[in-house]
Amino acid sequence: MTLATNPGDLVLDSFAGSGTTGAVAHKMGRGWIMVELGEHCHTHIIPRLKKVIDGEDPGGITKAVDWKGGGGFRYYRLAPSLLEKDTWGNWVINRDYNAAMLAEALCKLEGFVYAPSDTLYWQHGYSTESDFIYITTANLNHEQLEQLSDEVGPERSLLVLCTAFRARADLYSNLTVKKIPRQVLSRCEWGRDDYSARVENLPRATPEPGQMELFDKEESP
Repeated sequence: MTLATNPGDLVLDSFAGSGTTGAVAHKMGRGWIMVELGEHCHTHIIPRLKKVIDGEDPGGITKAVDWKGGGGFRYYRLAPSLLEKDTWGNWVINRDYNAAMLAEALCKLEGFVYAPSDTLYWQHGYSTESDFIYITTANLNHEQLEQLSDEVGPERSLLVLCTAFRARADLYSNLTVKKIPRQVLSRCEWGRDDYSARVENLPRATPEPGQMELFDKEESP
């Protein structure tokens, strides 16, 4: 049994505190993941890691490893549960989710890049140049789906996720219509304790200019 890591290893700290584990791992060339509740992320961890990246954190092993700065990190906030049960025990969309949060969450679950269009209300994301996704809490009827099908056209396909629909879903060759609670529940892994859900390969939009990837390292000047 060993109690050490090597450069390039991934270090996990489930109780990050003030961020010491991440700061030391970063300076020593290790990847790192930290988890923390409360406001420590904002008051301690993020400010400290920014100083580490900027080469302005002189403490700890800085001199021993001749740390000059570099690299980057991503910060994620855990969202509330997407579904909750109503008074009668039925699964419904969590009321804490606004339209943008719901669209982004379902794009990830369905394997689409979240990229809402400025001009087309039904384009919330895409998986290919001709395959799109539309998320709505509306109850869609035949007339609405027919109009949607006409707008999408024969050269494109659209996955429609809605709370309910009153029409035959197979009438529209370019639409796939599914109910949100049922579709979300079908993606869940119930009764598992092996943490087998795979999320590392989720598609994402191209990073903005200057945005760093997780664990990317910059060469010191």
